[in-house]
Amino acid sequence: MSIAKKIETILAGSSWIRRMFEEGTELKRKFGPENVFDFSLGNPNLPPPDKFKEVLREIVSTCGLDAHCYMPNTGYPDVCGSVAEFLSREQGVAVAGADVLMTCGAAGALNVALKTLLDNGDEVLTPVPCFVEYKFYADNHGGVLKTVPSTPDFKLDLPALSAAITPRTKVVLINSPNNPTGAVYSAESLRALGEILEAKGREYSRTIYLISDEPYRKVVYDGVTVPSIFTAYRESIIGTSYSKDISIPGERIGFAAVNPQATHRKALIAGMALANRILGYVNAPALMQRVVGCLQGERADIGAYQRKRDMLCDGLGAMGYAFVKPAGTFYLFPRSPIADDVEFVQALKAERVLAVPGSGFHGPGHFRIAYCVDDAVIRNAMPGFERAIRKYTK
Repeated sequence: MSIAKKIETILAGSSWIRRMFEEGTELKRKFGPENVFDFSLGNPNLPPPDKFKEVLREIVSTCGLDAHCYMPNTGYPDVCGSVAEFLSREQGVAVAGADVLMTCGAAGALNVALKTLLDNGDEVLTPVPCFVEYKFYADNHGGVLKTVPSTPDFKLDLPALSAAITPRTKVVLINSPNNPTGAVYSAESLRALGEILEAKGREYSRTIYLISDEPYRKVVYDGVTVPSIFTAYRESIIGTSYSKDISIPGERIGFAAVNPQATHRKALIAGMALANRILGYVNAPALMQRVVGCLQGERADIGAYQRKRDMLCDGLGAMGYAFVKPAGTFYLFPRSPIADDVEFVQALKAERVLAVPGSGFHGPGHFRIAYCVDDAVIRNAMPGFERAIRKYTK
């Protein structure tokens, strides 16, 4: 082939999420969309909050001639300031606008951070199950992704994390609330992780950074609060987006924020601003920056996701599926009734129920259900879920 061998290899093992989504498109064409129950893609199905439309209309109707021009690579200063003000309350640390960089979603935030931090061969350590793209994000910038199992209930396995840190470890990357498990890491475990990274940094005479990927921070249930990463460890960076909490994933808007107590804070922000430019993002979308600058703290009707979660958990639990009830996100990560999660996902597909094998998230023996779908999809999929599990259980 004429394309790069690395890309050819990646294409050959393409994402299970996209693969199942594409197979679902064919099934919908064949059987009709109402007869296919697609839980493959984490695409929010709730409308943005009403204020989003109000602010968008106002900004579009009042913006001036310079509204679509270049701005600092870090973003509009007033928007960064607005984000920092909200982040200060959320994190319990005084964050300044200069600590914030507006990005093309959480993916943009993670990539500019890793571009700034990694030398060739540096290791990025992450607990698994994890988001499938992390391997590629690390590889984009010369890094190597190393994985560490979580506990059976998807909490941080701190002894395992500590043992996995080597002189090449530069970044520990966590995702809480977690995709695909819905787990939320406790404040105690984050503080303990911070202490481990502090001690390992001294041992190896290098700064080990903690990056927290937080696009689901506001998608939590049952009174759960996502703890502050900035109070847990000073050498920390947040990467997040507005895709999930206000249901605008296609707008590609988010931010990175550097802990104001970080030792090399100014160099980090300068490096990330440069990376934003040279990676081709240049800057976050101008219009959406202005919009989200006015929407700090807003979110879609997360209660609707909780209702969907409960409907799904009640139904699958009654059938005998085993799972840890998610504290956040809009994903459920049940255990497959057989060891081969790919085979079981194919059994579900035969019932026109589309899920994603846990193997795609370094979580073999499980499968992921994205329940950001209409309630009718959940209700009508239940007979298929039951027929599938009955093939393997008495």
